[in-house]
Amino acid sequence: MSQVVRKIISIDESKCDGCGLCIPSCEEGALQIVDGKARLVKDIYCDGLGNCLGECPRGAIALIEREAEPFDENAVEQHLERMQKEEKGKPALEMTGCGAKEIRDMGSQAEKRPGSPAETAAEPEAELSHWPIQLHLVNPEARFLAEQDLLIAADCVPFAHADFHRQFLAGRALVIGCPKLDEVGAYHDKLVKIFKNNNLKSITLVHMEVGCCFGLSSLVHSALKEAGADIPLTETVIGVDGSIKG
Repeated sequence: MSQVVRKIISIDESKCDGCGLCIPSCEEGALQIVDGKARLVKDIYCDGLGNCLGECPRGAIALIEREAEPFDENAVEQHLERMQKEEKGKPALEMTGCGAKEIRDMGSQAEKRPGSPAETAAEPEAELSHWPIQLHLVNPEARFLAEQDLLIAADCVPFAHADFHRQFLAGRALVIGCPKLDEVGAYHDKLVKIFKNNNLKSITLVHMEVGCCFGLSSLVHSALKEAGADIPLTETVIGVDGSIKG
């Protein structure tokens, strides 16, 4: 196929942190995360309109003019069909090995066992009140979300911040996720449903100071906007040393 000079996106890999926020904005499926970086799959899938430009928190995507194969709408349709078939063929995420299929309501605190260290004043008490907690496994209509204060935490936060249970988790329903490791389009859609359907009292968002974690912040803000939900939102950033940055 002959090439023409036209507008097409360009990705600066030195700036891209692989957060994936650009992926759902491209309706043609022209972008994918490969080896931790956003990449243009094929020139023929990019229409050159640049819908993905405003979604990149790092400014890694630009619209340039260069020689490229013309945009092919028929090829895009076939490409999207293949992607849908591949998605349907993937094994379900709800694996029995992590107990994700079994929703557990553990009350306001983790259950104490007689004689356990949790009964002593020296041991902090777990504040997790339900299961599962991974965002891609949580049913957006789960009973533990209804009319609750919701905590959305990046996966790494509980390991970095020593006082996570007492300071953030106590009294809140929890979902966790990582936009760099999981499919951000599915995250966005599920968050929209959670915000729309549960009459949440508040949202607390806690994430790390690293670049990919700010992708989670962008997802929450965009999902709130799409849901049209007026829910108070508090955002806290945790440093890699475990301190609260703001």
